[in-house]
This record gives sequence, structure tokens and C-alpha cells, in this order.
Amino acid sequence: MPQTAPAVNGNRKMVRMTFPRAACLLALAASALPAADVLLQVSGITGRDGGTKPALTLNAAALTALPRTKARVADHTYEGVLLCEILKHAGQPLGENLRGPLLTRFVMVTAHDGYRALFSLAELDPDFGNSGAFLADTVDSHPLEGKQAPLSIVIPAEKRHPRWVYGVAKIEVMSAPEPVR
Repeated sequence: MPQTAPAVNGNRKMVRMTFPRAACLLALAASALPAADVLLQVSGITGRDGGTKPALTLNAAALTALPRTKARVADHTYEGVLLCEILKHAGQPLGENLRGPLLTRFVMVTAHDGYRALFSLAELDPDFGNSGAFLADTVDSHPLEGKQAPLSIVIPAEKRHPRWVYGVAKIEVMSAPEPVR
């Protein structure tokens, strides 16, 4: 016979439920809480072997724990984390490890509204292209707002901004297909 949860006395209506049902409700509530905390998912191929790992999920605390950078662009100061740092944290080979077939990897950044931009993995690596692209979470010392929130890709070195992605939802790492011979 299942055990019941203790009843609460007082002016409130008493509700009794079995422990298994209470445990299910608590598990559902707990699983819903962290999803709201997730700011970004990084998925796709990782490592030198090209295998896949579970997606890296970053919340605000994890993002602010990574090395931060600032850039002044058009009268605004953006602050965030270099994309190469996020990719390194997700297990991507960078620096001396990025060579040969690994140079066919690319990074797709997708916004909540479906807008996408593409980068080669090498151009995001400071040892290669050093584009300076970063994931901004603040502008002028305030959290991003409106369509830019909560995260945006900022590339200070680019003269035009079509690859600035506002409202970043996910980052995927892929590899170009092998040519047909």
C-alpha cells in the first residue's frame, strides 16, 4: 500500500496524495525550471574524431563565468564571450588542433525568429581568422533588450552587419560533406 504525504493542518483545505504521485509532480516541476534558465544550446560534431556529444547548454551564470570581452561599435559598448571560447568549452578543436579535414567545419548561428548566419570554424579561431565575433549579453552596461535579447552575435571588425544575429537561440557545428568523386 503506498504511503501518503503528511497532511497540513490549519485553515487550508487538506490534500492527501500518495508519495509516487507527489514524486512525479515534483519531478515535472523540477524539470521545467532549468529549461527557463537555458540561454543557449551548442550542438553538433565535436572533437577530432567528429563524434557528437550531448548539447552544451549555457545559462546566465555559466556564460558570465567564461572569459569576457568588450567592443565599442557605433557609439555602443557591447560585452560578452568570444565565440571561440564557447566553441572551445563545447569541445571543438581550435588552435594547433584545427587542421586537415577539421578545416571543413562550420558554425551555424540561429535566432529565435529563424534568422541564420554561417561562419567557418577557422575564421572564429584567433590563430586563424580572428574575426573577433562574440556572443554579447550587454550593451552599454545594460542587458540586451527587444529583438537583440537575450544574446546577440556581434562582429566589430565587419563593415556591414548582416551576420550579426539578434536573439540567438542555438549554435550548431557541422562539417561540409565529402565531395562526390
